[in-house]
Amino acid sequence: MVSDNHDTRLFIGIVGGGIGGVALAVALSRAPGLEVRLFEAAEQFSEIGAGVSFGPNAVRAITLLGLEASYRRIADASPAPFEDVWFEWRRWHDDAYLTATLAPGCGQSSVHRADFLEAIVENLPEGIARFGKRCVAVEQDGEGATAHFADGSTFTGDILIGFDGIKSAVRDHVLPPEQHEGLGPFWSGTYAYRGMIPTAQLEAAMEARGADTHLARVPQMYLGPDRHLLTFPVKQSELVNVVAFFTDRSTPAPRLPEGEAWVNAVTQEEMQGVFDGWGAATQAILACIPEPTRWVLHELPELPRYRRGRVLVVGDAAHAMVPHQGAGAGQALEDAYVLAGLLSDAACDRHSAEQALAAFEAVRHTRTCKVQRTSHEAGEVYEFAGVGIGADETRLIENLETRYDWLWHHHPQDDVAEARRRLGWEEHAGSRVPEARRA
Repeated sequence: MVSDNHDTRLFIGIVGGGIGGVALAVALSRAPGLEVRLFEAAEQFSEIGAGVSFGPNAVRAITLLGLEASYRRIADASPAPFEDVWFEWRRWHDDAYLTATLAPGCGQSSVHRADFLEAIVENLPEGIARFGKRCVAVEQDGEGATAHFADGSTFTGDILIGFDGIKSAVRDHVLPPEQHEGLGPFWSGTYAYRGMIPTAQLEAAMEARGADTHLARVPQMYLGPDRHLLTFPVKQSELVNVVAFFTDRSTPAPRLPEGEAWVNAVTQEEMQGVFDGWGAATQAILACIPEPTRWVLHELPELPRYRRGRVLVVGDAAHAMVPHQGAGAGQALEDAYVLAGLLSDAACDRHSAEQALAAFEAVRHTRTCKVQRTSHEAGEVYEFAGVGIGADETRLIENLETRYDWLWHHHPQDDVAEARRRLGWEEHAGSRVPEARRA
């Protein structure tokens, strides 16, 4: 498949139709001179998982991508007077309040993953998406990049963007495993039990156990040795998203049992046993999840590069991380905005696109690696294993109140400006991501 449109200055393939891939495709579809194809392995757009949390930086990227209206229709927020609360932090065995982390003007801005994907897909023009296209291999030459799909079909474009997740086939081209050992997904050592609870049911359960019903509606994080548990509202506060984490720290590099699946249905008894001795709120929460799933949380090491010639990996394909800072989706959205800002520029064509990908990598690599690293460290802090912090509540509180500032205060427009400076495009006028067309 090659473009036969002579007005096209750049023909772009995107592999992966998750939140980041769709956001990028939407942004690029608004730019003149670009032709875009989005390839999704499934037969329709779909998301696994439940709730996803967005920090202020992620909401900023959503706005800059022209997706704010779609987002606001479905986004949840904490009730007054807790609008700015990202999480309240509580002690594991008695639910005692420790402190709160505030994100002024944003708070705990969360959505159900499937709802958010559906909302942004509505902005995608017809004819861009192709389904049932599982990428199995990539190759390139001096003229373009080709994706090979499991159904035997191929796509060739000027550049190829891998938004295909932690098990990325595109990454295997950028960093061939036979040349780069140890750069694939690895188990973080943490399991996550997940469930969704109707808010009214959780309030009643809290009240029955003598816990404050406020804990059902305001985002909470319960912290304890080798474990932590979080709750926040989704579905317009009709449901509460629950994730209960347990980390195996018995060895420096824990290994999964041979053949264990990444997601398993487990019993409520198993989950409750892991949190035996925890406070009334935790017991109320877990008692409301009769059929939990247990997720084996994987992440990627910090990769030495994200690009090879005309092929680039982004989002979880490049920097998959554990969810302890609620930052993974936000980094994918930042990636989408910065990449769209460069590829949409009139100075970017099939001859300069490779240099644009190199500039993207140069301005994003350090930040995304740091977000990976600090996300893992955050889990250590929450579970009383933080270096220099442990179970010292004074140090713990000080860390929790400030550790997200650098992450949230980032402006991806600065990344675009720096990349354009590296490319010598400072004087060029066509640098903004095109805004959504108004009806």
